[in-house]
Amino acid sequence: MKLIAIETAAEACSAALYLSGEVSIRYKIMPRGHSELILDMVDDLLREAGLSPTSLDAVAFGRGPGSFTGVRIATGVIQGIAFAADLPVVGVSTLAALAQRAYREKGERNLLAAFDARMGELYWAGYRVAEKELVVPAIPEQVGSAQQVEMPDGGEWYGVGSGWGAYSEQLEQRLEAHLLGFKAEIHCSARDIASLAAEDYLAGLAVAPELALPVYLRNQVAKKM
Repeated sequence: MKLIAIETAAEACSAALYLSGEVSIRYKIMPRGHSELILDMVDDLLREAGLSPTSLDAVAFGRGPGSFTGVRIATGVIQGIAFAADLPVVGVSTLAALAQRAYREKGERNLLAAFDARMGELYWAGYRVAEKELVVPAIPEQVGSAQQVEMPDGGEWYGVGSGWGAYSEQLEQRLEAHLLGFKAEIHCSARDIASLAAEDYLAGLAVAPELALPVYLRNQVAKKM
């Protein structure tokens, strides 16, 4: 399988080339300029592998939630590539990708992923590591205050993402003894978008480019996040 994945939903901008389980990546943390950087990353990966977009099986993107501008950039770029090369698209939750990276780097299997959504809220979801060492949802994606988001039922959990930096005190109080720890300074990576997208592609979950839509969770997307 040959697949390009991109991620621009937050501070980190990245692209990954998935070739039958092997992943090459370009990754840079920068607050702005993702729209200019991401296409160069994709071109570099394809050129290095001696591939063109038309030789791929699919493309994938972090479909949100996250920064409205960042999610919109990823959606527009991936639709452009897919339309031009006649490729299907796989959209991957940025919260799931965040949890997948935390498992890959920390080894924790019960994960609470949270982005700071600003305006006193966070984007939130829970995941467990299942078959093929990939995360599956345990708590659905949602947006709300730290006092409102759904808590897991029992077990021990590890928190990951910027939401834990912004609302750690409230979340720690709610989870009490069920919290193993947390790491706020971690970002989504296209490497994990690619791994999750490859499995979704094999499961028949790819869609036509025009159906590859962003997920914002919040209605007030016009406000800067």
